[in-house]
Amino acid sequence: MISIRQIIFNTFAEVGITINGNNPWDMQVNNTKFYDKILSSGSIGFGEAYMAGWWDCEDLDGFFFRVLYHRVDKKIPIDIFTVFYALRAKFRNLQTHSRAKQVAYKHYDIGNELFEKMLDKHMMYSCGYWKDATNLEEAQEAKMDLICRKLKLEKGMRVLEIGCGWGGFAKYAAEKYGVSIVGITISEQQAILAKEINKGLPVEIRIQDYRDIDEKFDRVVSIAMLEAVGHKNFRQYMEVAEKNLTQDGIFLIHTIGGNYDAKTTDPWIDKYIFPNGMLPSASQLSKAWQGLFVLEDWHNFGPDYDLTLLAWLKNFEESWDSIKHNYDETFHRMWRYFLCASAASFRSRKNHLWHIVLTKPLHVGIYESVR
Repeated sequence: MISIRQIIFNTFAEVGITINGNNPWDMQVNNTKFYDKILSSGSIGFGEAYMAGWWDCEDLDGFFFRVLYHRVDKKIPIDIFTVFYALRAKFRNLQTHSRAKQVAYKHYDIGNELFEKMLDKHMMYSCGYWKDATNLEEAQEAKMDLICRKLKLEKGMRVLEIGCGWGGFAKYAAEKYGVSIVGITISEQQAILAKEINKGLPVEIRIQDYRDIDEKFDRVVSIAMLEAVGHKNFRQYMEVAEKNLTQDGIFLIHTIGGNYDAKTTDPWIDKYIFPNGMLPSASQLSKAWQGLFVLEDWHNFGPDYDLTLLAWLKNFEESWDSIKHNYDETFHRMWRYFLCASAASFRSRKNHLWHIVLTKPLHVGIYESVR
């Protein structure tokens, strides 16, 4: 009977990865327990083995690109943990009111200093727009301006931002376009910084679940928040946006999307990075807004997220010595693994970045798309 070690060796070799090879994208196994770890724990074990230093790779994002492009993950035997995560997501609503804040505790509240060092000056934790940009700052400002132009913002408008992060977009839109913003987040750490940077502006930052909003806004925007909504709540998310939007309003969604209908995410990502999250598919979203909205524009610029993530990785690595007193080497390796695997997911066209513009069926006038 062929061993799990030989299965893994052969599977990687088929896509040009040689275990303990000489190419920068070849993985170097430092502890042979790595093979049993994959067999017993699948994706979680693969990531945990890297966090523990059981394997290394010089070009980690290049390694993941080959793994994801050739779907190596589908060729390794399925473990019990992967089955458990799939069944849990199928039968339970993992994004209820009571569970929604888990991602804030696990991810967004791990220290503002980390994100201040890694992100751009606007603290935008979402894909930049690199069409005419040469660096991260330019890409993020171009993204924010693109969103404002797609929303057709005009001075005096009232805007709801579902998932406002650290308040960077609210500040930009208020200063550049003269609008007032209500930004909601479930992260206390994000809210503290968002309130600080928007002091003196017509921006209100609330710690509030999106399902509890009941007001009227000229525009609604959601940047990198839909990934945390969950497939059981997509319809409610769209209903909330529709209820809070004026008749002639515009709703813009900035979200990562996948190629297939899904009910869960990668088990390692779920455990260590974004608990209870998942990436929507085009069919899941179009079904969710059916009868509520008219699709005006769907813009895919997924390859720009590859560039954004690599810029974050560079900032993170260059800043590590200044922040490592708050973390440990296991966290360092975990975060590098997360950023490299994410970059590769867009490079391999497994994941995408979508701008979706929606209006109500009785919206007056013709919407002109913006790029």
